[in-house]
Amino acid sequence: MRRPFVAGNWKMNLDLARGRELVGAICAGVKSASRVDVAVCPPYVYLASIAEVTRGSAVVVGSQDVYYESQGAFTGEVSAAMLADVGAQYVIIGHSERRHTIGHLEDDRMINLKVRATRRAGLVPILCIGETLSERKSSQTLDVLTYQVRAGLVGVTLDRPEQLVIAYEPVWAIGTGEVATPEQAQEAHAHTRSELRAVLGSVGDEIRILYGGSMKPDNAAVLLAQPDVDGGLIGGASLKADSFLGIVSAAVAATA
Repeated sequence: MRRPFVAGNWKMNLDLARGRELVGAICAGVKSASRVDVAVCPPYVYLASIAEVTRGSAVVVGSQDVYYESQGAFTGEVSAAMLADVGAQYVIIGHSERRHTIGHLEDDRMINLKVRATRRAGLVPILCIGETLSERKSSQTLDVLTYQVRAGLVGVTLDRPEQLVIAYEPVWAIGTGEVATPEQAQEAHAHTRSELRAVLGSVGDEIRILYGGSMKPDNAAVLLAQPDVDGGLIGGASLKADSFLGIVSAAVAATA
């Protein structure tokens, strides 16, 4: 059985004091969650401080983005080696907000370069994939997932399944209150797993695929009950300890 993974994406929220308070409460709450991996992904500027709070706990730290070059004249960018240096272990790559609304409007080539750079630095990419509302309405969901998985993993090799995480995030369900039905989530996750198997071989059966579309404590259990849903990439619900821990508890219960 794949070990569940719950990761909180704080996006551009909180200040340092509230972030430290939040992660302290999360660390205290997951002491008994030995059957689930837990990460928080704060803004760049807080990574080192949040990693300091998590030291010695069951919670680890990830970054919300990375740049694919190792060093150079790239004003405002942060390399994977820099992230590792301040304690990050995971990196979110290709989040729908990076693909569709922020800055570069990242394409699949840039996302692939980021995945490869992250792996070279010994960090674990959380590769985000997912369809827009118009793509779902035009029955393109599975084609989009196929393309994004295969494009994102060009040139990527793994020694162990723990070296990669996939997050399926239906773009139409992020921050909207809409949630994919359990059946829709499972269909997307199962298709993604078949693509992972095609690209990476049998290791694809063991790679964790997270659901990233407005998972909350009240819907986490039914989503996590699906055979190919291995956890959640949590946005808004990760900003309060009780809601985030509620999802962690649902993940623990799913392993029983």
